[in-house]
Amino acid sequence: MASSEDAQAWQVGIWDRKSQNYLQETDKRFRPIHEALLDRSGVGGNQSVLDIGTGTGSVAIAAAHAVGEGGDVTGTDISADMLAVAEGRLVDETNLVFRLGSAEEIPAVDGSFHVVLASLSMMYVIDRAAAAREIARVLRPGGRFVAAVWSGPDDCDIVKFQTAAGAFAPKPPVAGVGPGALADPLPFQAQLLDAGIDTEVETEELGFDYDDFESAWEVLAGVTTASLEPERVEEAKLAVQAAMWPNGEGPRHFRNVTQFIVGNKG
Repeated sequence: MASSEDAQAWQVGIWDRKSQNYLQETDKRFRPIHEALLDRSGVGGNQSVLDIGTGTGSVAIAAAHAVGEGGDVTGTDISADMLAVAEGRLVDETNLVFRLGSAEEIPAVDGSFHVVLASLSMMYVIDRAAAAREIARVLRPGGRFVAAVWSGPDDCDIVKFQTAAGAFAPKPPVAGVGPGALADPLPFQAQLLDAGIDTEVETEELGFDYDDFESAWEVLAGVTTASLEPERVEEAKLAVQAAMWPNGEGPRHFRNVTQFIVGNKG
């Protein structure tokens, strides 16, 4: 098994290649998840907020508007390319900064934040026990943690798609990471509780649409399968089409049951 450093370097390489994809395609489809996350967070005026795995900054920018001039927001990510895209989106959000950093080593002092957010990022964290401890460390007493994670492939079409496509890609260098990694959130909840954060899970079905198979493939599997031989890519495409487009290649609605892990630091 690869070291945690090698595994993170592997992840960085993937996310760096996805930054423009997220900006142009993925962020707009994830907007309902981002909004539902923020609604559950209670983010408001004069608060300090951390957004873990901020990506291209959508959640962090929305949070910056919510906390106003008296508050501040920090967005962290392991991908410098993602953060560069996020920086380029800033207009007048002077209360928002982006920093390179992982969930396992959050670049902030103890008790820095009223709220910690993680929108669809915790599934990709390599050491979630360490992340739970770090989240508890940087939260103030009574601070709130809210994470959005996907359900399993039976309830979440994006996980079904990526699982089917990913079966043809090279095996990841570390186990337990990926879009369906927190389909059962209980182990992570236990790690959070050990760190001092008591959580509950709320679920909500939040979907989005693709015009056809090819557009969905490019957005959801283009990077994952880019290193495959052309014949292997075609095999992967046929497998995904059989699973998700059995009646043709037209428009498809993705039904995505999203789980929100919501809690407070004791």
